[in-house]
Amino acid sequence: MASALHIDKLEQPQLAKHDSSVLDLAFAMDCTGSMGSYIESATQNIRAIVEEIVTSEKSDVHLALVEYRDHPPQDTTFVTRVHDFTSKVKEMKGWLEQCNAQGGGDTPEAVADALHDVLKLSWRPEATKICVLISDAPPHGLDPSCGDGFPDGDPSGVDPVKTVREMAEKQITLYVVGVEPSIVPYRDFFMSIAYITGGQYVPMVNAKLLAQVIIGGVREEISLERLMQDAQEDINREMKQAEEEGADEQEITKRVNRLLLQRNARVNQLDNLGGATSAVARETYSKCADMRELRNQYKVEAPPEPPAFRSRRSRAAYVREHRAEDDDEFSHGIIATSSATVVPEGSAPPGEVPLASTAPTSYDLRENEEVSMAQTERIVRRMRNKKDYA
Repeated sequence: MASALHIDKLEQPQLAKHDSSVLDLAFAMDCTGSMGSYIESATQNIRAIVEEIVTSEKSDVHLALVEYRDHPPQDTTFVTRVHDFTSKVKEMKGWLEQCNAQGGGDTPEAVADALHDVLKLSWRPEATKICVLISDAPPHGLDPSCGDGFPDGDPSGVDPVKTVREMAEKQITLYVVGVEPSIVPYRDFFMSIAYITGGQYVPMVNAKLLAQVIIGGVREEISLERLMQDAQEDINREMKQAEEEGADEQEITKRVNRLLLQRNARVNQLDNLGGATSAVARETYSKCADMRELRNQYKVEAPPEPPAFRSRRSRAAYVREHRAEDDDEFSHGIIATSSATVVPEGSAPPGEVPLASTAPTSYDLRENEEVSMAQTERIVRRMRNKKDYA
């Protein structure tokens, strides 16, 4: 249990009295054969990640790791290996160094088991709770056409949709780092489970950017958590009033955003335009009660049309256009930035269209920004998940 861990005071500075954060950061990592570069990146950068978060946010950081592969006979090594929270970066690095990329069997992996184990970790009640799921494959029971050895769902009986809803109730925010292009057909599933918790899907093709995503994502979440603590009463009041007046979810989000702008609220923002939640993930899949219902409705995502990737506009022009759409009707569709990656022609089997990736080549963190509409939507989701919201 985390409470029994020895805390090495030399690793982290004394917390600031008026600007401190308690952070529990868990990683759920696919450790099958295709994930070697991401495991290596996490191993080499974990100390720098923690040092950056501690220095920037004056955070008391605990780390945990859940490794996962698959069920027999697809993989006979292990389904999951759980390393509960520690305050020691050296211990976390040791766990990662022992994590080898091998095995895997069929296309789906034990995603459901990993999320269930994450839920059962020793999360501190007062902590900002973040789980980073790093995956390049779907869970069992989502797509029967992909050669799933367990097409009816995870053999353990664990339902990932139900698990994610429990995570949301426990205020655990899920970040999904989707390794593209292999995960593209299942991107909407991962977007939907991140959305349920008020988290984000982050597309990625370059393992070297993993540390940048983790640092930026964590710093953004800490800033949102502080904002919610400071403005909780006002946000609750605005949401309840809007509901009483019959406002829909979009209108509620717009009203909360106006409130936060009036308060001159400032937050950090991770540039993640390629991971904007799709309409089907937001409006359909995230509302499914369980995996069976989601599977019955799920449509494997088709590759985006080539014109979506031909643009050579500047990043500034793209952002202006995207924000204009966002202000108009909550543009959450998948739109590639000018730095998006397209799988070269000829890389797909004959007769198949190459899968396109929306992953950018950089994930900048912008500090002291106005709260965006997308961030406000996540805030509204998380306020609903709080038990004291009524």
